[in-house]
Amino acid sequence: MAATPVGFTRRTLLARAAVGLTGGVFASLLGACSSAAPTISAPTAGAPAPAAPTTAPAAGATSKPAAAAAPAGARGSGGALRILMWQGPTILNPHLSQGTKDSIAGRFCCEPLMTVSGDGKFTPVLAAEVPSKDSGGLSADGKTATYKLKPGIKWADGEPFTADDIVFTHQYVTNTQTAATTLGLYVDLDKVEAVDPTTVRLTFKQPTGGWYVPFVGAGGQILPKHTLQQYVGTASREAPFNLKSFGTGPYMVQEFKPGDTLTLVPNPNYREPNKPSFSEINIKGGGDAVSAARAVLQTGEYDYAWNLQVEAQVLNGLLQGGKGDLVIGAGGGVEQLHLNQADPNTDLNGERSSPASKHPFLTDQRVRQAMALAIDRETMAKQLYGQSGNASPNVLTTPTNLSSKNTTLEFNIDKANQILDQAGYKRGGDGVRMTPDGARMHVVYQTTINSLRQKEQDLVKSGWQQIGIETELKSVDAGVFFSADPGNPDTNSHFYTDVEMYTSTFGSPFPLNYMKAWYSGNPEIDIAQKANQWSARNYLRWVNADYNKLFDQVKSETDVQKATQLWMQMNDMVVSSNVTIPLIDRNSVDAKIKSLNGPNLSPFDEWSSNIADWTKA
Repeated sequence: MAATPVGFTRRTLLARAAVGLTGGVFASLLGACSSAAPTISAPTAGAPAPAAPTTAPAAGATSKPAAAAAPAGARGSGGALRILMWQGPTILNPHLSQGTKDSIAGRFCCEPLMTVSGDGKFTPVLAAEVPSKDSGGLSADGKTATYKLKPGIKWADGEPFTADDIVFTHQYVTNTQTAATTLGLYVDLDKVEAVDPTTVRLTFKQPTGGWYVPFVGAGGQILPKHTLQQYVGTASREAPFNLKSFGTGPYMVQEFKPGDTLTLVPNPNYREPNKPSFSEINIKGGGDAVSAARAVLQTGEYDYAWNLQVEAQVLNGLLQGGKGDLVIGAGGGVEQLHLNQADPNTDLNGERSSPASKHPFLTDQRVRQAMALAIDRETMAKQLYGQSGNASPNVLTTPTNLSSKNTTLEFNIDKANQILDQAGYKRGGDGVRMTPDGARMHVVYQTTINSLRQKEQDLVKSGWQQIGIETELKSVDAGVFFSADPGNPDTNSHFYTDVEMYTSTFGSPFPLNYMKAWYSGNPEIDIAQKANQWSARNYLRWVNADYNKLFDQVKSETDVQKATQLWMQMNDMVVSSNVTIPLIDRNSVDAKIKSLNGPNLSPFDEWSSNIADWTKA
């Protein structure tokens, strides 16, 4: 890793994760990130501008805010909150989401048992306390975690929340026909049992250091059984809940137009009587990151803007508008290139990029190595990201103690050309190389529409064309690219091009689901394809038995140091194979108006997770 992200330390993040922990203890054991998201205000006149770090309710649920204004300090008394998410949400069921945007939207409404802050501290949400050995919540054999639930919690429609809802969520997600995108977080559970209405017991198939993976953070959002029990399996995409969700959280959906607008109103049964503050949240999708930043920092037209993957110098200029600040969080994810191992141009039984196919040249590790050598990642970081991201040789960078020290960055056009020459990929008269079988080395390289990403594409294309690989650039609207629509051929999970680029985020301090992106233990379940509605994590169609062995081993490893070494080995295997090329280790960057208080970014939960605590002067 080129540099440690802001606010992180290199202490062991997973220390004693499998033994008894209390809520405050986890911070000292897993300390890796800054707990508070810093803000950057507009520079004073004459001073150099700081660079910007990046990186339907069920029947009976109230769906309209109260007509009369709420008294000061009461629920809904803070007026409306205006948010820009230029990657607009497309589905509101967090377990069917294909991107962070959808998980963020779901998190306004649905909640997990616990959340994890950037400094590694567990905080109970629906749980009454953090399980520990002392309390009897964690078993001595490392196979059982028992949660006591907060009493008296209701769903937004007034129905009681019980342990049965947690059992149901597990059944919903692990039904493979549901095609849940969060399946990887739950497959290691043997069973989930309701001991009584306010107690749930999780039993794992084997001892694990990641007992806190299921039902925690963004991927742990719990669903209402009474609303969704008829929509398990093949019927999962038909549920009205997917477009008009509600939960135990502070808000519920009033109106939703996928990719465009989302209106949220307070949950009338939320457990804290004076929260949330806002009478309405209006989320607007579409546009681009620069326009979103401008609407908050320069004009103040909106209160909050998410995911400002914008050139640092542009953000610095917008900060001069004086209307807002940047909200910064470490561990924003790694911007990375994925090289398709299947053939996106061959149709097999109505499916391109079928796992049964083979890419004509990207399956050759020598080609992938040359392509990695031809990318100037240091220049990309300095010219486009500034302090908002570092050139990264690793795909796993967060928690920082898991970031491998065995990898290096190398940019060498001459070496890349030499590798391809020796491998028998000869140049044609126009300079484009041909495979030994006579196929033209032409790649289609796709990413989302974003001015910074288009500049990244240009830089990558320049290097690849210097080594004789013809590169065609494709840009897709983010709402389409990260869509959960199984019928949309332009999603990143379909991967109907040769190369694609996006940022992957980590989700949990035990990065099981993140590293599942390269796992293929059960190809029918783990590799994205038509049979599983492209919901699986492995979009690359990469199969590597050695990687699978390490992945299976780390799941049951309770020794922290051994687990750390296994995570690093998995990273090193991905990097050395060049099947994925890490580019930039990003920080998260959002923007808020100066009068808005409460936003706090964590690499292990969504920024909407603490929306009940936000206020506006």
